[in-house]
Amino acid sequence: MKKVDYLSTLFVGIDIGARQNVVSAINFEQEFLIKMKPVPNTQSGADQLEAILVDILSNSTFKTVIIGLESTSFYGVHIANFLSASEKLIPYKPYVYCLNPKEVANYKDSFNSLDKNDGVDSFVIADFARVGRIHTEPWRGSQYLALQRLTRHRLHIVECLTREKTYMLSNVFLKFSEFALLQGEDHPFSNKYGATASSILTEFLSSEDIANTSIEELVDFVSRKSRKRISNPQITAEILQQAARNSYRLDKCLYEPLTTSIACSFNCIQAFDKELKAINKAIEKAVMGMNPVEYQILMSIPGFGPVYSSGILAELGSVHAFPNNDAIAKYAGIVWKENQSGGFKAENTPMNKAGNRYLRYYLIEAAGSVVCHIPEYQKFYQKKFAEVTTHQHKRALALTSRKLIRMIFGLLAKNQLYSSNRVD
Repeated sequence: MKKVDYLSTLFVGIDIGARQNVVSAINFEQEFLIKMKPVPNTQSGADQLEAILVDILSNSTFKTVIIGLESTSFYGVHIANFLSASEKLIPYKPYVYCLNPKEVANYKDSFNSLDKNDGVDSFVIADFARVGRIHTEPWRGSQYLALQRLTRHRLHIVECLTREKTYMLSNVFLKFSEFALLQGEDHPFSNKYGATASSILTEFLSSEDIANTSIEELVDFVSRKSRKRISNPQITAEILQQAARNSYRLDKCLYEPLTTSIACSFNCIQAFDKELKAINKAIEKAVMGMNPVEYQILMSIPGFGPVYSSGILAELGSVHAFPNNDAIAKYAGIVWKENQSGGFKAENTPMNKAGNRYLRYYLIEAAGSVVCHIPEYQKFYQKKFAEVTTHQHKRALALTSRKLIRMIFGLLAKNQLYSSNRVD
């Protein structure tokens, strides 16, 4: 948390709800100035809360106001954005923090006689701020929120696309079992979800139809559907016929429903691919308008691309909000708690994931890509991989991502492009 004069600070806790927010405000002596007051989670409710806070601050010696609220999905976005940008609160240097619910719940356990209700939770949040337990960065405003919504939506689309492809394969196996199991060079198509594969799986009612079609007709079909992009349609047709002969036969009543399901999945995949291209353009426009310099710095790192660079920037915001690389690691949840007592020291120390899971995802995925492009990181990964016999890949990748954080912080803080002569 930012360094402030605690004695002259008003601590506000807001328990967020879909319809109603409950607010408590205390001073450093733990005296209530607002006691568990409900306000609507609407614009008029935000205006009401702003007026209450301004009234308290203007009639007291408070110089700063710290506002904490639990990070409960999207219900707290509007109030956090409103209070952080409030012109009436600017003279009091408002800091708005979205807190990890798990940390607040653990802090609440330290109280012996508190009940569970929204009013009490707002007090606990305010007291959590009062004792200096906040370690996250303040709310950064709508500029980063815009990019963040785009990058998170892109991740959502990718997850939906992956799930749809996985689900479709189950129907493909039922209809054309051998085709679903072909991998790599044995597969007749470079893209098993492409237009030619779609035609094979939806225009032929069963694998028997493929097996009974003459090789000349099948070659002509593959050539037409691929628009002559397959270099050797003869070999492709032979692989398809061999796979059709080796596939299981089904009752005829199953083929039409399976074909319909597979066709629907292909339509979904095509729609997701189309939307993915559109959102990629929107992300590029947003990130270039927000902070093109930091984006180009991240893009200069071998193994980084638009997805990792924009995703990290969206979740990280400005690197100047963090005093050092340790703060970024803690914010992402890529830290490990030491487990030691007397002469005992545990070998297994799980990663503390109480951080921004999206930032953690992008950093760890980026580390996996960097390992393939920078020899220094490849050696580091291999060294960590060989140190243990269990969870080798996950452990080595997590430690590599921690090393990557140091390099990212160094490059962004110094405003430098990546150079192979200077690797952390």
